[in-house]
Amino acid sequence: MDAAQEAHNREAFRQAVVNTLERRLFYIPSFKIYRGVAGLYDYGPPGCAVKSNVLAFWRQHFVLEENMLEVDCPCVTPEIVLKASGHVDKFTDLMVKDEKTGTCYRADHLLKDYCKDKLEKDPNLSAEKAAELRHVLAVLDDLSAEELGAKIKGYGITAPDTKNSLSDPYPFNLMFQTSIGPSGLSPGYMRPETAQGIFVNFKDLYYYNGNKLPFAAAQIGQAFRNEISPRQGLLRVREFTLAEIEHFVDPDDKSHPKFSEVASLEFLMFPREDQVSGRAARRIPIGEAVTQVGLLDVCHLVSSCLLPGILFSILTIIHNSVCSGIVNNETLGYFIGRVYLFLTELGIDKDRLRFRQHLANEMAHYAADCWDAEIECSYGWIECVGIADRSAYDLRAHTDKSGVPLVAHEKYPEPKEVEKLVIAPVKKELGLAFKGNQRMVVEALEAMGEEEAMEMKATLETKGEAEFRVCTLDKVVTIKSNMVSISKEKKKEHQRVFTPSVIEPSFGIGRIIYCLYEHSFYTRPSKDGDEQLNVFRFPPLVAPIKCTVFPLVQNQQYEEVARNIARALTTVGISYKIDITGTSIGKRYARTDELGVPFAITVDSTSSVTVRERDSKQQIRVNVDEVASVVKEVTDGVSTWADVLWRYPTHSS
Repeated sequence: MDAAQEAHNREAFRQAVVNTLERRLFYIPSFKIYRGVAGLYDYGPPGCAVKSNVLAFWRQHFVLEENMLEVDCPCVTPEIVLKASGHVDKFTDLMVKDEKTGTCYRADHLLKDYCKDKLEKDPNLSAEKAAELRHVLAVLDDLSAEELGAKIKGYGITAPDTKNSLSDPYPFNLMFQTSIGPSGLSPGYMRPETAQGIFVNFKDLYYYNGNKLPFAAAQIGQAFRNEISPRQGLLRVREFTLAEIEHFVDPDDKSHPKFSEVASLEFLMFPREDQVSGRAARRIPIGEAVTQVGLLDVCHLVSSCLLPGILFSILTIIHNSVCSGIVNNETLGYFIGRVYLFLTELGIDKDRLRFRQHLANEMAHYAADCWDAEIECSYGWIECVGIADRSAYDLRAHTDKSGVPLVAHEKYPEPKEVEKLVIAPVKKELGLAFKGNQRMVVEALEAMGEEEAMEMKATLETKGEAEFRVCTLDKVVTIKSNMVSISKEKKKEHQRVFTPSVIEPSFGIGRIIYCLYEHSFYTRPSKDGDEQLNVFRFPPLVAPIKCTVFPLVQNQQYEEVARNIARALTTVGISYKIDITGTSIGKRYARTDELGVPFAITVDSTSSVTVRERDSKQQIRVNVDEVASVVKEVTDGVSTWADVLWRYPTHSS
């Protein structure tokens, strides 16, 4: 099958899924009667139920099982908080405008669409040109505004709607700005993520946790991003639900006591070395991905080997070391494993789930390691969960801005004499030299590591000045000996004071749910074979309705039995839908299959009923007074459908 046909099939499948979702009110465009607003969607009854079930399982899987501290912080955030975090200055995308109509487009999306369209639909594309376009797609995230503009002009890309020429790309801040209070003097923003609310509360959460590390805080809530040109349905929206975890840990000890519980899990991983070399994602046990196998281990084995047969073992270790140590630490690896379990238990296809490591150009300068859980759907591979070791950046940033130390303490059994690095910028001299950039130079100097600081000290003592790169200014500046004092002092300390590192798994709930819809959707022929029926194969865990109750015919006795069963289902906490319309049983089954309801109870007598399973269409006969407990047992995962098939007689319709 050629690329054009594959693209056509993907589009047809997506349209079938979206049409079903909108027709059955899983979600619809917001403000539909006013022609809607791009990037805003309403969840209907089944969509709300699926979302609620996903979030309930998230709480159980992470908050309860990991004993996390859950918080709920405001959506409106003062400007100073987001200034400290870097969002005010750097939370931008590059935008271009139609030079005649003023319509805005996201620049990288236009270039990405152009490259993909040519690769999929141009039969005359040369191998050399195809390789060039693939390279552009590979480095797209690393292109500067100037490089992006040059590519757009070079390929002759115009406004999609009007074919007018486009402006040069320029940054656009994605946050929704507002003001707090009627005066307009207190600027704020709708939060672009939930994480900052956790960071600013670290001191109180640390105290609540008995001043002990490690601990994790979690939050579920709405986030807002003023997307330039939202598209792809639920995948890129302007208001969305995030579920985020901030796991605070000692930077000197990122081991995890429960890592052994996930170490044997094997799934698709896409390390940065494989991406750069053009290799595909491969299955790697997470325990192997975290384990550090160094050259010394191999050399020790070689030197101690006297038997030729052990050479095979040595070669195996050398081979395994290629994918060993690709995940920075155990805690990061533990959460990658837990995210894999969460997604696959929801119903995500494990063969269309991979964990991709960020390339060097994607990584923030402070990050130790970052991985994305990407799920394949008709739009391609979509980032749905980010799992990052953000080091101590966030707590340090808020400490510097607020003046409140967001630190942890480790008491020593005996006092220790330690040598401490002291960096004292001379703010007056730096102010004279760097004017408005003084603060950024000061912060960069204070953030120096010991090795870099001592090198600068030696250079200043011998030459009187030193070259110093300031990342936030993206340039090298000259520091003179009168601008900073660097020394080491010996002190006796009773405790170690340090800024914790944070491991952050961040879940885009809407994206996960949309991918779940696609992974769960299929069609099958009707009984007569004259039409294709839509089915969502949701696991009972996330199904919007767990079962339906149908009287076989409109009969007062059967309807009374149906109502009694409904009351019993309510008592055991099972969601249900009762249908006494009298429509044919086949049509009623088809309607509920299209909603993803896993079980249907058909009342065809006053003493026993049939229970039908959605995907196999198998039926069993169960006594009326047992049926609620049987459905509860299977939907809660205590038993499988195969288990109950053994216990109850099958029924042929």
